[in-house]
Amino acid sequence: MRSLHEYVSKWIPNMDLARVISVNYSLNDLIQLFKEYVRVTPEGPRVWAQDKKLSDRDVIMLQLVAARIASLSGKASSDAMGVSEIEAATGLYPKTISSRLSELTKSANVERVDSEQGGKYRITTVGTNRLGEQLSKKFRPTP
Repeated sequence: MRSLHEYVSKWIPNMDLARVISVNYSLNDLIQLFKEYVRVTPEGPRVWAQDKKLSDRDVIMLQLVAARIASLSGKASSDAMGVSEIEAATGLYPKTISSRLSELTKSANVERVDSEQGGKYRITTVGTNRLGEQLSKKFRPTP
């Protein structure tokens, strides 16, 4: 009995510590963070922030968040998107998208995933966190 107690008391604090430092955005977390900026439509996931001034980087990252939400909710088969898919969804120029994706990949906000259709991109956990913080600062309601 004592050895069981020692084992449990040794591992339970470690599990609690691991839970404290673990980051994994669930579907609910993503919806709560980005509900003002993205929607999943019959045409696919879309950035839905017409009344907000967003940079090209923000739009691309939000599009990838929308793709992740669609994937987690079962509305899309993958959370990764190619340049042409991002272009169709956002209306940004392919050269702009490629340049921003290169910057976002270097800063670890986005990761490149090789697929049969060529290179696709998905937002990383770090990118999700940074985007959430950046948007909350940028569009914080004024008291």
